[in-house]
Amino acid sequence: MKNPTFITDEERWQAVLARDPRADEQFVFAVQTTGIVCRPSCRARHALRKNVCFYADVHHAIQAGFRPCKRCMPDKGNPQEQKLAKIEHACRLLEQDPTLTLEKLANQVAMSPFHFHRLFKSVTGMTPKAWQQAARGQRLRTALAQGDNITDAVLAAGFPDSSSYYRKASDTLGMTAKQYRKGDVAVRYAIDDCSLGLCLVAESERGICAILLGDSDTELTEELATLFPKAERVPLEDAFALRTHQVIASIDNRAVPLSLPLDIRGTAFQQRVWQALRDIPCGETASYQQVAKAIGKPNAVRAVAGACAANKLAIVIPCHRVVRNDGALSGYRWGTERKALLLKREAEHQEG
Repeated sequence: MKNPTFITDEERWQAVLARDPRADEQFVFAVQTTGIVCRPSCRARHALRKNVCFYADVHHAIQAGFRPCKRCMPDKGNPQEQKLAKIEHACRLLEQDPTLTLEKLANQVAMSPFHFHRLFKSVTGMTPKAWQQAARGQRLRTALAQGDNITDAVLAAGFPDSSSYYRKASDTLGMTAKQYRKGDVAVRYAIDDCSLGLCLVAESERGICAILLGDSDTELTEELATLFPKAERVPLEDAFALRTHQVIASIDNRAVPLSLPLDIRGTAFQQRVWQALRDIPCGETASYQQVAKAIGKPNAVRAVAGACAANKLAIVIPCHRVVRNDGALSGYRWGTERKALLLKREAEHQEG
């Protein structure tokens, strides 16, 4: 369906009254009593028709002596792009300053706290507070993995005090900081060959907690250390060897189901994304946009991509089945070549 052209002033005025975003790229309107020029979709209070005139674009209106509205900013880029830019800026601010309150953050991007909170959640799929907590968790894991004192690491991560952290300990790390740093939560792993190179399989007392792919033992061990700093490598023998071979058999042949218990650690949002990935049938793909819609967050495309990148269970949680809208492969934690091979193998299996 083609967008209307808004040729006549009456059509333009009706678009202004309706705040029709389709008209934003076709004309602007200026209010003679205020000297301000706006987009048709501007949310500001409507002026009287007799005080409104129309221009083909904001540049002509500025030449006529009008100044751009500070609310809809017609002299800036597309409104949706502006919104996304504000959220990206807010995310960077949260990463730089973990103590920012909602009010201060909203003020930094020139929005009311209410509208900022709603926009942030619609774009990322998370509230600013949840995003802040996730960023704190990442900083805490990094500091603890580097051997920082627990109290220093907690405060450096952005928790206002130790008691605030301990109330959130399980959600943040899945264990206490002491357990994370000292390895009190037993995680053991082994590395073996698979059809995609080398495969590291790690398990906790809850079940398989990591399945990583790589080309060298060192690469895989270093990646696991960022997740479980004190994980212990054990020989491929006894019952653990059998479980490791079950995982690899399932990776090498998706027709072989993996019935082992999984220890899936992640935020509530990540868990929803990962479940949606497991619902994608073998041999098929979905775009990030489709996954976002499937979890009821159609605007959270970037957050979905982040959840895919955070997946620790290769193949079992099939983040390789997520592609861009145009069908391009996009990124993959364990390399786009592996992603292409997996999709080709699954497609061939489906055809067979």
